Amino acid sequence: MLPGGMGIPVGGGIGGLILLVVILLLNGGIPGVGGGGSEEPTVRNTGAGNLDTCTKGTDLAKNEDCRFVFYQNSIEGFWAAELPRRGKKYTRAPMRIFTGSVNTRCGAASSAVGPFYCPPEMRVFLDISFFQTLQTQLGARGGNFAEAYVVAHEYGHHIQNLYGYLDRIKTREGPTSDAVRSELQADCLAGIWTNHATTVPDKDGDTFIEGLTEDDIARGLDAAASVGDDRIQEKTQGRVTPENFSHGTAEQRMKWFKVGMDSGDMTACDTWGSSQL
Repeated sequence: MLPGGMGIPVGGGIGGLILLVVILLLNGGIPGVGGGGSEEPTVRNTGAGNLDTCTKGTDLAKNEDCRFVFYQNSIEGFWAAELPRRGKKYTRAPMRIFTGSVNTRCGAASSAVGPFYCPPEMRVFLDISFFQTLQTQLGARGGNFAEAYVVAHEYGHHIQNLYGYLDRIKTREGPTSDAVRSELQADCLAGIWTNHATTVPDKDGDTFIEGLTEDDIARGLDAAASVGDDRIQEKTQGRVTPENFSHGTAEQRMKWFKVGMDSGDMTACDTWGSSQL
């Protein structure tokens, strides 16, 4: 069990793809990759599509998409240290980059679905080109930290999977459904990483992310708001239908991301027991 919380499978995104935990997001770039005066912070090879050559910090100059590996390493580096501190083993989750469509143990998915986490594979799937699409279609400001927030949200689902939360989802639609509670908890977990992001070291003791500005945080919150059910429904169908919510409103997504960011503590992320989502 998550400290103070509960358990999760997985709802849809704009397309409502069942069995995929989806968080839709936008484009940007990471504030202060590297840090600590290091010229070449080590980057873990994900073996993921066009990122399989991202093995060290200088690779970012040759392939700007390597920034996604920095996000991943910072996020996983935090949870790999945090969970054992709480008596729980962390199991790493590979990140796979795909273009257009991909077949997974959760079913087939296209880039229209957005980034997602597949529980049976314990893997995050990411079509990088979709970030720009979401920025233009949903009006998000974008930026590196907006991207990092999306990846952190997906790894939030991985944390839920490790704790058994994904098994708790029974109701998949509605303003207080299990699906909404799970998505808001993943936002909160993304906020927890944000709180600690500038302190996560690589194997050489240098930080992956040097610092976060107020603008970075604002872009992260803006990203969370842009993928609220109400915002998406207004843009795609011209009206808001709460009975079809699966991820939470813009206000709720910002709220729970901020709860995690302000507290930095997993016990604050009990969306399952909260009467005030």
